[in-house]
Amino acid sequence: MATDATTRRIDALIEGKRERFIDYANQVWEYAETRFEESRSVSALSDALEAEGFQVERGIAGIDTAFVASYGTGKPVIALLGEYDALAGLSQRGEASEAEPLIPGGNGHGCGHNLLGVAALAGAVGVRDYLEERRSKQGLAGTIRFYGCPGEEGGSGKTFMVREGVFDDVDAALTWHPQAFNAIFSTPTLANIQAYFRFKGTSAHAANSPHLGRSALDAVELMNVGANYLREHIVPDARFHYSITRAGGASPNVVQADAEVLYLMRARRMSDVQAIFERIRKIAEGAALMTGTRVEMTFDKACSGYRPNRTLERLMQSQFEAFGPPRHNAEEKAYGERIKATVSDDDLRTTYANIIAAGGEAAEAYVEELADQALVDNLAPYSASETLMYGSTDVGDVSWVVPTAQCYVNCFALGTPLHTWQVVAQGRSSLGHKGMLQAAKIMAGTAVALMQDPATLAEARAELNRATQREPYRCPIPDDVTPSPLKG
Repeated sequence: MATDATTRRIDALIEGKRERFIDYANQVWEYAETRFEESRSVSALSDALEAEGFQVERGIAGIDTAFVASYGTGKPVIALLGEYDALAGLSQRGEASEAEPLIPGGNGHGCGHNLLGVAALAGAVGVRDYLEERRSKQGLAGTIRFYGCPGEEGGSGKTFMVREGVFDDVDAALTWHPQAFNAIFSTPTLANIQAYFRFKGTSAHAANSPHLGRSALDAVELMNVGANYLREHIVPDARFHYSITRAGGASPNVVQADAEVLYLMRARRMSDVQAIFERIRKIAEGAALMTGTRVEMTFDKACSGYRPNRTLERLMQSQFEAFGPPRHNAEEKAYGERIKATVSDDDLRTTYANIIAAGGEAAEAYVEELADQALVDNLAPYSASETLMYGSTDVGDVSWVVPTAQCYVNCFALGTPLHTWQVVAQGRSSLGHKGMLQAAKIMAGTAVALMQDPATLAEARAELNRATQREPYRCPIPDDVTPSPLKG
């Protein structure tokens, strides 16, 4: 565990460069690049790390927008995971309290990844600075790495990176996620598979010769009907969703010969996801038979469920307690109130449920104290929770091969749902920046503590080994599948 002096020093080192880190976060916010197209964001972050003295390797794992920046020598190797991809359709003016797109239909950082990536960068720089100060005095050894991880939103960039072995020599991985509260991310998540189903038919005049046509759109619609009947017959924790990505054209008097639907299937266990995937493939084949069309399936991506590491979580909790949550001034609290006024009661209940899922029974009483707050200014209780978080993250695949811990840090008003304009607006505000810098300190403190405590690292690795002996890891993405940008 870090000493008080270590905590104070890491805090000072990161605060000393706060304006620089905020500038990086705002740059990435403005670029708002979607999966595997984050070229300007990568340039900004990798150049910044190179200027700080890190050795940067670009284009790792065969992905143009993935990179790793390293500083130090030898063991242990501690990785901080950064993301920087945005979401389509969420363009929004920063620091606003009402929906106001900057570019209609444009992209926006609706999950706060501009903050997520730069906090990891700032944490890595903080560790680098601390190592430089202490290496000659204490002989503190080790390597700090920043992993630039593209395409988390619908691309599973880290899963591709795990498949290519870029984490094989890492001793521990740390990350975080912007949220509307402060807690350790202690819950398992859903594994998933995403695939396109494209139907090919025959066009014809829909009035004069419809009998000559074979409608690909009909096939998509029949597939969706069949899949919806499947919902009754899958395991309770499973989910699947679809989006019609190509409807065949805008003319109703033409039998549509080309249509496509994208399916995302989820469940706690990858074996259940794969079973659902195979059944949906058969439904697609049935829809093609019914309509006289052909169907082609394109495997897009997949990721494993997150495997919590309780050893690292306890250490990160102690660091969170040492550094504390972000503190807010009167102006920030007023902005938080304006944002909170835009969220629904259902959004608030969902936030409370997420806090309870992570914090267990003790969090139930904690949540009751939040009712009148717009900004959460304290830390939720920690629990080694097995309650399922009904979402997915490609951090899951990292957690199967490297002991991994992550936390939530408050960057948004209470009740703010992810993937919304409210997140984009607050991600360009001092609320987001304060949370980002506090997350950087927590990760840096945890990394330094691990470098000083080989026994905790060994315990974390032993915990992971026990879990994977029972259930070995297998990458869910086939070897012949490569990362692809968002269609649209």
